[in-house]
Amino acid sequence: MGNAIQKKNRVLDIFYRAMKGENLSVAKIANEYEVSTKSISRDINDIKNFLSDNRELVGNTELQYSSSTKSYYLEFENFLLSKELLAIMKIMVGCRAFSKIDILKLFTKLKNFVSYHDKGILDELLEKELYHYNEVNHDCKNVIDNIWQLTRCIHEKIEISVTYYKIDRKLVERKIKPIAIMFSDYYFYLIAYHSDKDDWKPLYYRVDRIINIVKHRSHFTIDKNHDFDEGDLRNKIQFMFTGEFRNIKFEYTGPSVQAILDKIPTAKIVEINGNTKVIEAKTFGRGINMFLLSQGKMVKVLEPQILVEEMKEELKFMIHNYNLN
Repeated sequence: MGNAIQKKNRVLDIFYRAMKGENLSVAKIANEYEVSTKSISRDINDIKNFLSDNRELVGNTELQYSSSTKSYYLEFENFLLSKELLAIMKIMVGCRAFSKIDILKLFTKLKNFVSYHDKGILDELLEKELYHYNEVNHDCKNVIDNIWQLTRCIHEKIEISVTYYKIDRKLVERKIKPIAIMFSDYYFYLIAYHSDKDDWKPLYYRVDRIINIVKHRSHFTIDKNHDFDEGDLRNKIQFMFTGEFRNIKFEYTGPSVQAILDKIPTAKIVEINGNTKVIEAKTFGRGINMFLLSQGKMVKVLEPQILVEEMKEELKFMIHNYNLN
């Protein structure tokens, strides 16, 4: 009886080690447990049989043998490959949206799903970026906690009150109907409607500036006429600046029109005159002004006239700042 329990514990331990991404050497494990290599080989076969008999639970997950390392490893079906994890981790570092403590915690968890060898590769490729990692400043205690709490409120359609730092650092409280969360340019944003007004203009709140969230008992519904489409907004907005929907047209004479098309997903080239491309796009908010101004002399706005005037006015202020008038 005792030997049977020891064997079960050993098999479970081997399986757990495989799930953590360890390469399993039969000889090494046999030496650790002070049993024969035949016993460990039988344990390996028991694990293989379990995986084979429980496809509804584990899918096509297999315990594979590597002739190069002379060891077994667990190959997961439908789980992220090491190269996919690397891509995700690079994005997480680049977006700078999380605290350094949270980034390190998340990376430690993600690396549990790769082999020891690949874990070393990931550590090497990310070491310098993590060392120099600078998170953006947050007012809340934890962005991830805020995101999850707000997500639950959105799912349950519960009205909430948030205590929030405005851009001028004034602390305010707002009662709102939370409807979506988006990420853009280093920050997560909560999209909401007013609770106490018949106003369906979406409000934007940076999640990291929300320092308190209070749930109310009241639930809300939103009819189809005011249903919010964050995918559509993402295609039209720049830098999460509010404003109006506009159809714009501008000329571009820079070296990479593809960069413009990538930055403005709704943009399309409607005319080409030599090195000049005429581009039309559907946009929302005043963030597009900032982006077009950032392109300098490579951009000339053609329509609408109100946007042309806004660009001229901004350029006047810029010239004045440099005492060029």
